[in-house]
Amino acid sequence: MIFSIDRESLVDALISASRALSNKTPMPILTGVKLDVDYDKVTITTSNSDISMQVVISNSHLKVEKTGSHVIPGRFFIEIAKKIKAETVEITVVDDNLINIKAGQSDFTLNGMEKELYPEITFNTLNNPIILKDEELRSIIYQTNFATSVLENRPILTGVLFDINGHKLRAVATDSYRLSQKEIELNISNDLKQIVIPHRTLEELSRLLTSNEKIEMFIADNKVIFKHKNVMFQSRLLEGRFPETNKLIPTEFPVEISFNKNELIGAIERASLLYQGGKDNIVKLQLKDDGNAIITSHSSEIGKVIEEITPTHIECNGEFIIAFSAKYVMESLRVFESSDITMFFTGVVKPFIIKGELDEGMLQLVLPVRVE
Repeated sequence: MIFSIDRESLVDALISASRALSNKTPMPILTGVKLDVDYDKVTITTSNSDISMQVVISNSHLKVEKTGSHVIPGRFFIEIAKKIKAETVEITVVDDNLINIKAGQSDFTLNGMEKELYPEITFNTLNNPIILKDEELRSIIYQTNFATSVLENRPILTGVLFDINGHKLRAVATDSYRLSQKEIELNISNDLKQIVIPHRTLEELSRLLTSNEKIEMFIADNKVIFKHKNVMFQSRLLEGRFPETNKLIPTEFPVEISFNKNELIGAIERASLLYQGGKDNIVKLQLKDDGNAIITSHSSEIGKVIEEITPTHIECNGEFIIAFSAKYVMESLRVFESSDITMFFTGVVKPFIIKGELDEGMLQLVLPVRVE
């Protein structure tokens, strides 16, 4: 294997591929970067068993003298590529399993890894992919992924449901205490498919989505593949039945209250400052007779907080008071692009939802807290 490539292309490809590089694994070979060199391209493969990536370099700067496949220790290879200063990098395999890296006045030789031990990873794509826009997929991940469960007792809830039916894609995440849902319209009609993609997969995928180009999504058996420019990103899917969440979303709302989003976040944040009960800091929202609202929090050991805030719109008959987790509501509010949001209530112990005028197809649902 002998080839040269411009450093910038190599570094960009390695940084992308490093998202699937394993640090600690029962398979030490997965700490390596696999290079497959053909006369017209170099293919970089990484995997940590859960996610796998393939990045192809094919440009006028690539000069291949000899093809071949080898596995290079990933961490050292990436750091070398990032630190060297020369514009061109030459990589040569000598004595069958020593990888020589030359760049300007720098000369490194790394012990190669046993390529025969590297698992066979296929990135087979099918016909009729689901086409998404870069910004659509970014918004789906940003507005749903935070609501997945961090507990492993129900593994299916640690991922986001992608429910595809015709021209509609519905993404849903829930940890049983809150729910985030985002719907988008697809340009091409697709067959009914339901998959659950792990939280970490979507977190890593979102870091790759930096352009406004289209994304192709392929679903096959127990895996999903995203194709984005010269990158193939593959992940296992979570097994199990995702709960039927449509039945959890209320449709009738006797109480509707609208707020400026940032003012509401600030009021809830300040009201929860004195709470020492851990992450589930509980605050109360109460409507006053004068049309204003107060958000309160009380700690018997420290004191209490009263925050007054003026709603931009109210529909309510009589007194209304409800308690909820400040953390859950603030996290839900922060993913809205709208400057004004509306909270829709069905009762003091029933789930309420939050919507924003500019956030078409997106809603957040939070379970209230029963307090004395």
